This record gives sequence, C-alpha cells and structure tokens, in this order.
Amino acid sequence: MERPSVSALELQVKARPVPRHVGIIMDGNGRWAESRGLPRLEGHREGSSSVREVTRAARRLGIQALTLYAFSSQNWARPAEEVAGLMELLRDYLERERPEILDNGIRLNAIGDIDRLPRYVREPLDSLIADSAHNTGMVLSLALSYGGREEILRAAQRLAEAISKGELRAGQVEEKDFEQFLWTNGLPPLDLVVRTSGELRVSNFLLWQVAYAELCFTDALWPDFRTEEFLRCVAQYQQRERRFGLTSAQVQREDPPQRAKA
Repeated sequence: MERPSVSALELQVKARPVPRHVGIIMDGNGRWAESRGLPRLEGHREGSSSVREVTRAARRLGIQALTLYAFSSQNWARPAEEVAGLMELLRDYLERERPEILDNGIRLNAIGDIDRLPRYVREPLDSLIADSAHNTGMVLSLALSYGGREEILRAAQRLAEAISKGELRAGQVEEKDFEQFLWTNGLPPLDLVVRTSGELRVSNFLLWQVAYAELCFTDALWPDFRTEEFLRCVAQYQQRERRFGLTSAQVQREDPPQRAKA
C-alpha cells in the first residue's frame, strides 16, 4: 500500500484531536555525525534544522506547547570543547530563529537551571523570552541545563519553604500545590513524549509530567527526524486509547471533554 504524501498525512493528522503538549528527547546528533566521519558538533548543527521543521509542523497542527530537551544537567560533564560548541550553537539558534518566533506568535520559554548558562547565551535567551512574552500562539520551551530529578528536588525544597512560612499546610498539600513549583507550571499537561535514535528510556526528562503521557520511540536519529517522522508520531498517538487508570468501557462512556482534562 502506497504511503500518503507528507501533505496528505498532515491533513489526516489535523482531522483528529492533537496532543496539547509534546515533549521531544532529541537524541542521536553525535552518532549521526560520527557515522559520516564528521565532528560530533556537525550533528548538533544539522539537528537545528530538525528543530526548525518540527517547530513549524507543531505550530501548523495547533499543538499548544512543544518542549525540546536541548541540554541536560548531565551534559555539563561532556568534554569542555563539546559543551562550548553546544553553547555557541544555542546562541546562534536564538539569534537566527528570533524573527520566525516573533513573526509567528510563538512564545519562547526555558526550563531548567538557566543560571548555569553562560552570559552570551543568557542574554539572547532572556531577550527573546521577554519580547515574545505576549505572544498567544504555541509555547516553545527549551529544556536547558534541565533534569527531571533536579526539577522535582527543587520543587520539594520550594514547597517545604512555603510550608515553613505558613503559606501552605503540610497535611493539605495536593498535586496542584506541588506543581506550581515545577518549571513547567502554566504549561498544558504533557500528552506525548517522543524519543529519537532508537533508545528506549526517558533520560531524566519531565519525570513528574510523564506520568500519563504516551511514549513514542523512533529509530530515526534527530538530524533525520523531520516533518514526516513527527507527523507519524502524532498519528500513532491518535490511535491510542488514553484511560488514566479507567477501563476501556468507562472511557467510552465518559464525555470526551471531561477526559481531556485528566
């Protein structure tokens, strides 16, 4: 059976409910470069084209939030030369994509221990976050110096501080109280996580938020992951039944808008 064209596939995906919030673990840049006899940094450079394509596709689909795992807390332990190169690529991305982000109503967001980033990255990052703050389109979040365990620990510390100040009572703390201290506070619930490169793990990404998210793993290395691959992941998500602990019969009886809030 002949596969539909990318444009036809996009129309099919648009015809069904899309995930509100998609997170992507962008993996495989280094292996992509090494397999071609290139420096690892060239894989990261090529991967920026995938970022641009996937961001555009997500916006066209009407996805509310896209979170990209760009640099983890553990990535600081990589060779200093590679870390410096990644920071320069990040700065270049922020400067190059600034017009597209602003012209298309995208709101840029950053999650993670942003204070660890060098000034030459922080300045264009902070500027673009501020200048796009009033945009009402898709929220593009870059996870930078980010770790899921680190996020939960930080949130627990802030929660403990709020309790010690009498702002919250320990015995009455609910999930929503804890979530207000997460870096993702204000974003829609995470519906779909995609990981590229064939690895089958979440690698410390959005550990709290992933609790009921659908997972999609693909063998494509990130520089090869473009619009078609992204659409196929969303189409796969659309084929799944999301039960949130209920039975299939219960889900089918419930009003769809109520399920969407779960």
